[in-house]
Amino acid sequence: MNIANKISTFRILSVPFFIASLLYYAPQRDYLRFIALGIFILAALSDAIDGYVARKSKLLSKAGLILDPLGDKLLLMSAFICLYANTNLAPRFPLWVILIVISRDVIIILGAIVVYIVKQSINIIPTRWGKISTLFQMLAVISVLLQLKFSPLFWWLAAIFTVVSGAFYINRGFVILYALDSSRNNH
Repeated sequence: MNIANKISTFRILSVPFFIASLLYYAPQRDYLRFIALGIFILAALSDAIDGYVARKSKLLSKAGLILDPLGDKLLLMSAFICLYANTNLAPRFPLWVILIVISRDVIIILGAIVVYIVKQSINIIPTRWGKISTLFQMLAVISVLLQLKFSPLFWWLAAIFTVVSGAFYINRGFVILYALDSSRNNH
């Protein structure tokens, strides 16, 4: 296992500790919010670091193509769900934000499965819109954990870029599937 994959694995393994700190959070245990924030920031930084290390050292691997996005999805989906479910936080994410974030990720995962079944391989390459979406999702989570009054600005931006990136990923999936159909029809 290369160093980039170890960093991605660290991010995945940090998720249960992040979830636990939010599940046990209550105003009288405010320190847990800051523990969750610290874990989240470390995990978010690990996302940037593992990508940089993999590109710089040319350590691209099949495991990394799965571990990196899996770590992102687990971290962000658990953050959005926990920060919606914990009623001790204000502001907290509204349900519609959670539905947008999770729906996009479920659609992307199902689309990747369909492409893999049809094509028998998959090359997961994040788009610029996907990276911007991830950035604003992370900023939204951090702002809610910090209980910033302007958190709604970040979750609106996260929602907008999540929808835009989702549309681009769906379009890319159709292009890949239609390219397969047209190449089969030409033979």
